[in-house]
Amino acid sequence: MTDHVPGQFTLVLHSHLPWLANHGRWPVGEEWLYQSWAASYQPVFDVLRRLADDGMKNQVSLGITPVLAAQLDDPHTTASMYEWLADWQLRAMELATSRDPIRREHGNREYRSAAAALTDFEQHWRHGGSAAIRPLIDTGVIELLGGPLAHPFQPLLHSRLRRFSLAEGLADARRRWGHVPTGIWAPECAFTPGMEAEYSAAGVAHFMVDGPTLRGDTALGRPIGDTDVVAFGRDLQVSYRVWSPKSGYPGHAAYRDFHTYDHESGLKLARVTGRTVDGPDKAPYDPVRVDAVLDRHVDEFVSHVRQRLIDESQRIGRDALVVAAFDTELFGHWWHEGPQWLERVLRRLPEAGVTVGTLDNARRDGFVGAPVELTDSSWGSGKDWRVWAGPQVEHFVDLNAEVVETALDTVDKQMASHPMTFRDRVSDQILREALLTVSSDWPFMVSKDTAAGYATDRAHKHAHATREICDAAASGRSQTAARLAANWNRADNLFAEIDARRLPATLDVIESVPRSQRSPSEGI
Repeated sequence: MTDHVPGQFTLVLHSHLPWLANHGRWPVGEEWLYQSWAASYQPVFDVLRRLADDGMKNQVSLGITPVLAAQLDDPHTTASMYEWLADWQLRAMELATSRDPIRREHGNREYRSAAAALTDFEQHWRHGGSAAIRPLIDTGVIELLGGPLAHPFQPLLHSRLRRFSLAEGLADARRRWGHVPTGIWAPECAFTPGMEAEYSAAGVAHFMVDGPTLRGDTALGRPIGDTDVVAFGRDLQVSYRVWSPKSGYPGHAAYRDFHTYDHESGLKLARVTGRTVDGPDKAPYDPVRVDAVLDRHVDEFVSHVRQRLIDESQRIGRDALVVAAFDTELFGHWWHEGPQWLERVLRRLPEAGVTVGTLDNARRDGFVGAPVELTDSSWGSGKDWRVWAGPQVEHFVDLNAEVVETALDTVDKQMASHPMTFRDRVSDQILREALLTVSSDWPFMVSKDTAAGYATDRAHKHAHATREICDAAASGRSQTAARLAANWNRADNLFAEIDARRLPATLDVIESVPRSQRSPSEGI
């Protein structure tokens, strides 16, 4: 029997995609959602259901952003996802008729995978993502992490909209799943001093930062300033073992290659082969090669976590915490074998004497040290804000500030000009488009040169929508403003419960009313 290891290991997964529905299909657009849904969300949730069926609890702190949740519940995307899975199966059928035995074998394997995904989708996802997510919360296998609407880079966002976005994001989780998260994954792990007070006011008890934000000392969570809000840091020594800018398990020669497509079928039929091997020269993917490699990587990771807990506990003189954090989309979408690795790791860690728990477990069980003051930070390049505010994307900073100022000014005037007895759909849509404009995804995609043109177009499209609705409303053309708001809402109809009447409360009411006395209509 393996000796018990001191401390706790926590796995955190951050699930997020920008709003893609009705904004293009290929090569960037809705296809990105359907690929991630089939390759990551379906198999990862399948893993979590199996763990829950075996009575395993508190396995993962799972972040699901409101904007992703909205897409997983949207009738258009759920219907289109079903069609996408059927198309995958048809492409596999055609490949299976090839005269080439290797291609025929690939086609048969892809057909079986597509058929299994269709069955899973019909059973768990056909009526939206909430039907798949709620049972995972209820069984206790996950801790759900929430976040602000539309995934803004919060440090650069006007404080009124920042508070509104967070309160509405937590309320969105309650409406979808009957559960209000006590923890969040702050978009891009971004922080600036003062946000801890906003978190406390919103009822957030803990959030994630990157390791360097805590100066590399991530062995305990840390209360921030004079609040009780705890920041947990990503342990880079452990996290980078799996995925890093330069190395990690997914790059092994035996695993399926992410970047290489078969042009006739649109399917991925090659293995990595070698880091310097060009796509056309890569060898065919062979699942027989994978199992032993997976086991080796699982054993190596478990051993590394075990030793890290022992070393960190000795260093700090008490039981330590080790937090590994990744994008959920790594498991399956970017790394085809990732879900299998994930399940084996979570099953083997207890066998190796390692206690697995969530961030909520860690906070409640006392894996918390002395308070600290944090500085400006993120989990991006340089661990600062350069990805979202550097010279390459400075125009986004200016655009966002101008659009948000216009939106807030117009909504304030709308609310002051007439009694807000009923919802004002024009003001609601102004806030919706402003939030989509300031999504952190657009500058990220430009800084990293991944579909930069698409990202720039999206940011300016939502900025244009905000401006033209605001212009019509401000000039007294109320019918035009209503028509424009309705037309834009046909494409951008997420967050149906956005209510501009709650905007002023984000600064005044929430600060003055004790948390225990706040009503649901006051945000959280």
